[in-house]
Amino acid sequence: MRKGTVILLLWLLIGAGAAGQRGFFNITNFSCKDVATMVATFVVGPFNYVGVDPVINCGAPKPAT
Repeated sequence: MRKGTVILLLWLLIGAGAAGQRGFFNITNFSCKDVATMVATFVVGPFNYVGVDPVINCGAPKPAT
């Protein structure tokens, strides 16, 4: 296994650990905001432990009347 692959897997595992500590794996009804925030938590990985707390707000645009 290449060094970059190992680093990427460790990065994502640390992000998964942070998502677990924040309770994302206990949510029963996922909303767009929940899924986007969980994915962002995975991606920022170790930065979760130095103060980064990604929160994503998303929603569909409302149609014009």
